[in-house]
Amino acid sequence: MSTPTVAPTSPLRIGPHTVQPPVVLAPMAGITNAPFRTLCREFSVGKGLYVSEMITTRALVERNDKTMQLIRFDASETPRSIQLYGVDPVTVGKAVRMIAEEDLADHIDLNFGCPVPKVTRKGGGSALPYKRNLLRAILREAVSGAGDLPVTMKMRKGIDDDHITYLDAGRIAVEEGVTAIALHGRTAAQHYGGTADWDAIARLKEHVPEIPVLGNGDIWSADDALRMVRETGCDGVVVGRGCLGRPWLFSDLVAAFEGRTGARAGGTDGYSARPALREVADVMVRHATLLGEWLGDESRGVIDFRKHVAWYLKGFAVGSEMRRRLAVTSSLDELRGGLDELDLDQPWPAGADGPRGRTSGNNRVVLPDGWLKDPYDCAGVSEDAELDTSGG
Repeated sequence: MSTPTVAPTSPLRIGPHTVQPPVVLAPMAGITNAPFRTLCREFSVGKGLYVSEMITTRALVERNDKTMQLIRFDASETPRSIQLYGVDPVTVGKAVRMIAEEDLADHIDLNFGCPVPKVTRKGGGSALPYKRNLLRAILREAVSGAGDLPVTMKMRKGIDDDHITYLDAGRIAVEEGVTAIALHGRTAAQHYGGTADWDAIARLKEHVPEIPVLGNGDIWSADDALRMVRETGCDGVVVGRGCLGRPWLFSDLVAAFEGRTGARAGGTDGYSARPALREVADVMVRHATLLGEWLGDESRGVIDFRKHVAWYLKGFAVGSEMRRRLAVTSSLDELRGGLDELDLDQPWPAGADGPRGRTSGNNRVVLPDGWLKDPYDCAGVSEDAELDTSGG
C-alpha cells in the first residue's frame, strides 16, 4: 500500500467564507443541480463548496422559470454558490446586483471556461478572455454590483495553443477585485481530451500570488487532488467529471485533505471508497428520488437520471441489454427492479476510477466572425450574444 501524501492544512478563503477542505464541485450543465449537490454534500458531511450549474445572466434578469428553479438552494446549503455566464457587462451587472439585493446566493462564480460551440460562437465562455477589455468590463461590473459577496472566476488556458490567455486574464482579475481564480489546465480546443496541463496552474499561482488559485483537470481520485496541490502549489481543487457516477468521491477528498483514511476505504491510497454494486445501486435510486422530488414529478426525475446510469455502472459486469433497459426507465419501481436483477455483490471493479465523460479533443473552436483580429476590440460581440436559457 502506498503512503498517502499529506495535504496542506491551510483553509481556502473565498471572501468571508472558509472552505475546508479546499475542495469545490465544478459547475456542470445538467448535472450540478440541487439533488446532485445534496448527494455530494451528504458524502462530504457538508464540507467543501458546491456550485450550481451555469446560470445565464439574461435568463436570470428576465426571471425565466427554469432559471429561477435552478437557483433554488436547499436550506442546508451554505454557502450558496451560483455560477453565472454572460458576455454583456451591463446584463452581468444587473444579474449580480439582483443576486446581492435579493439575497439569492452567498458567492458568485463567473464562467469563462465553457468550450461548447453554442457558447463560444457568441464570444462567451472560454472564448471571452481573449477580449481583454471586455473581460475587464465584465469583472468590473460584477465586483461592483456584488457588494459584500465574493466574486470568483473559472477559466481555461485559452482558445487554443496559439491564443493563450490565462496569465493576462489572471492579472486583470486581480486588478478588478476578483477573490479567487480556478484554472482548467486545457484550452477550449482540447475540450476534455488529452492531459490537463498542471504546469499552467503552477504558473498562474506564481503570476497572481495575491489571491487563491484553484486547479481543475484530471482529478479522478483523492490522491490526484493531493498530488495537484503538491505539484502546483495551488490553494485548492475543483472537481468535475471525476465525480460523475461517484458522488462519494467527496468523502474520499475530505478524508485525504484531513489526513485520515476513509471509513469505507479499500483502495491502495488508503482513503478511496470502493463500494460494491449493492451500495452503488442504493445511491442511484436515491439520486433519482431526489431528482423527482426537486422536479415535482417522479417520472421526470427518473428520466432526468437516465444520463447518469452509465457513469454509475462503469466497469461493473452489466450486460448491454440491461444497461439499455436501465437507461430508458421512467419510474423508481422500474429502476429499482432492474437493479435488483443484477449481481449486487459485485465488488468495485478495477479501473473504474479513471476518466469518465467525453474525452474528445483537438476541436475547432467556433467563434464569432473576426473574433481573433484584435484581442482588445470588443466590437465582435453581437446584440444576441446573451443566452436566454440556463443549465443543460
